[in-house]
Amino acid sequence: MSPIDDLPGITAAEAIERADGGARLIDVREQSEWDAGHAPQATLVPLSELGDRLGEIPTDEQVLVVCHAGMRSLRATAALRRAGIDAVNVEGGMLAWRDADGELRSENGSPASVD
Repeated sequence: MSPIDDLPGITAAEAIERADGGARLIDVREQSEWDAGHAPQATLVPLSELGDRLGEIPTDEQVLVVCHAGMRSLRATAALRRAGIDAVNVEGGMLAWRDADGELRSENGSPASVD
């Protein structure tokens, strides 16, 4: 078992409920993916920028981390936890979010999609 297997995770349904209740949701996908469809509660911090933007992520509350299918968010969760941030991976990413009927918004005027 690798250290990444030991990271905390939650289901998309639980993440939706917690995000709707005010939990911080960090989306680590790239801008084009975000533009096509994202959770309205999320903040975009692409994985490629995470190291440079750690100061934007709160250290005094748990953060939920999401990507497209769950792999980038696992890497981001590991990095955030190494930095002392209480991060939890959203298992299955935005695909699971969509399948759990989580709200999606697009930034480009087209119907929101995470396919």
